[in-house]
Parts: sequence; C-alpha cells; structure tokens
Amino acid sequence: MKIARWSLDFYRLPYRRQVVWANAIEDAGVYALLRIESDAGMAGLAEGTVKATWSGVSPASLAAAFKDLVMPAAMGLDLSAPQTLRQALAPLPENRLAKGMLESAAWMLRAAHAGKPLWQYWNGRRDVEVAWTVTRQAPGAMAREAAEAAERYGIRSFKIKGGQGMDVDREALRAIRRALGDHAILNVDANSAYDRSDAAAYLRLLEDEGVQAAEDPCALRPDAHFEALQRGTRLPIIVDSACATAADAALFLERGARALSAKPGRIGMSETIAIGELAARHGAGVATGIYAESALGTLINLQHAAAVPPSACAFAAEQTFFLTLTEQIVAEAPQIRDGRITLPAAPDPDAWIAPDLLARHRLSLGA
Repeated sequence: MKIARWSLDFYRLPYRRQVVWANAIEDAGVYALLRIESDAGMAGLAEGTVKATWSGVSPASLAAAFKDLVMPAAMGLDLSAPQTLRQALAPLPENRLAKGMLESAAWMLRAAHAGKPLWQYWNGRRDVEVAWTVTRQAPGAMAREAAEAAERYGIRSFKIKGGQGMDVDREALRAIRRALGDHAILNVDANSAYDRSDAAAYLRLLEDEGVQAAEDPCALRPDAHFEALQRGTRLPIIVDSACATAADAALFLERGARALSAKPGRIGMSETIAIGELAARHGAGVATGIYAESALGTLINLQHAAAVPPSACAFAAEQTFFLTLTEQIVAEAPQIRDGRITLPAAPDPDAWIAPDLLARHRLSLGA
C-alpha cells in the first residue's frame, strides 16, 4: 500500500459570530485538506486547522513542508504497518501539523483498504457522545448559548472557556448552571490564563461551582507544582497545551496526571493513540479535544473518539465546533441527536466531500 498521488487544498469557512480565543479573535477559520491515494485507488483524508497562534503555520508554509519535507519522506513506503511511516517521519524535527495530518490520512487509507470506516477498523463504536464548547463572551450570552445547545441538540456535556477573571468566570458558571440545571456536566478550560500562584484558588472556585474537570488552569509543567496542584483538588486537571506528544504525556502521568487532552487535529492519529495507551496504563482519562474543526475534521477526529475504550473515555468528545461555521465542504454535516453523533458506515471518505463546496471556498496560496 503505497502513496501514488497526493493533494493539498486550503479553504476558508466563516463563523456565525465572532469567536474570542485566548490568543486570537476570529470571524472565520482556515483549513487544510490533505488527500492521499494509494496505488490501488483508495483514499485517505486529513484536515488541519491553520492558525498562526495554534499550529504556527500559514497555508504557504504548510504547503512547503508537505512538498519539500513530509511527502518526500513518505513516497515509496509501504504504509500497511503504521510504524513504518512514524519511523520515516521521526528524523524531521518540528512540522507537527504536517506530520500529524499525514499519519491521520494514512490511518484512513488503511481502513479504506480493509473495506471499513476507521472507527470500525479500530473496533470502536459508531455512536459518540459530544460536548459543546462555549467560548468567551459575557456570562449571560454564554448561558443562552449553552441552553440553546442543550435544547436543540440534547447535549449534556459542556466545555466552558474560562480565563476572563475569577469573578467573571464564577458569574458565567452560575448563569450557565441556572440555565442548564444540575444534570449538566461542566468542564472549564482557562487556557492557562491564571498565574501558577493563583491556580489552587481557581480550582477551589471550580469545585465550589460543581465543575467536573479543569483544563489548563495555568501554564502546566510536569513538576512538583503540578503534582501538588493535582493532589490538592478532587478535580481531574486535563493537561492540554503542554501535552503534545506521548513523551509529554509520560512526564505528566509520572507526576500524577489524571486526565489528558488528545487532539488528532493537532498532532495526528498516531500520537493521540500513543497518548491514550499511556493514559490507560496509568488509569487516567482521555478527552478528544477541540481544534476548531470543520464538519470534515469532526468526522475524521471522531473516528479516534469512537475507539477510545469506555473505561478511559471520561469526557464527551469536544467535537461540535463545526456548528459555529456557516459553510462546510462536506456533502452532509454530522447530525447531533440526544447529544450524540452517529458516524458514517461507508469506508470511502471521498464520499464525504462536496467538490462544488470545496471549489467555492478554496483559497489560493497567499490569500
């Protein structure tokens, strides 16, 4: 199973409203679509989120990485064994997004060759619970958005973006709780907004407000401070920003981490699998984290979420951001019913793409 052809497309999809991230304010997302085709005519896909402040790439720099480094390392390889590709890419430093996209597309390709969708190839489940991400806004607006998602889609798990100051975060959590009721599951991601010296107090605030887990309350490092922070709270601290590799995961797990974020859209399927295996050995939970995916990226990344064993899947998959977009490049966007997405049973991911929509939103390099 060798790569016979490959292509890379970029597209821009507008948001329904302005989105305030910890390090950017946006009204649209830019994405990359990698397609690889085997010598037998089967296809594998991957989507990358192109944000300078997240992935550190532009369309032009990502295209150059694929053309000059990543694809030359992969061409001619038999991709049947996952380790073959990992070994070929290992000597290339950095270029995390490009390498991760290729590894994800290769997994999709292996499943297609087996005549199965990837979730089934991995013996996963077809039906996946998802969480809604409430980005930073005024507390009342956050509560209204959460209530609308619960009513419209039956969602019961929510990732609340904190980091607006402890008083505002507390007000937002209380407003959201009033809107949703006690049955809703709330996780809070502060995106490392608070000082390390304030993190313990912030965790106590989250405990008092009935939060289930806290993600990146401050800048986390696998050190004595993290160990004491995790030991001092009943909440699992989900390690995200500082956990980009299996090596990072191992260091945090040695310091008592009880939860890790694994993002296929950020680091690729192979690395997320490795992180999940390490977490399972330590009895820690895994969250399939948000990377501002479009509907296409959601379909791809949920293949991973579907394969996480229920014993390790302590968190609903954070894969609903696609609903923030007004346009897509897929023929049919995922449907959320009772807070869950049912994955396609067809093995050919090419069928997901709507060529006319891709053409409409395609970007030329430098756009």
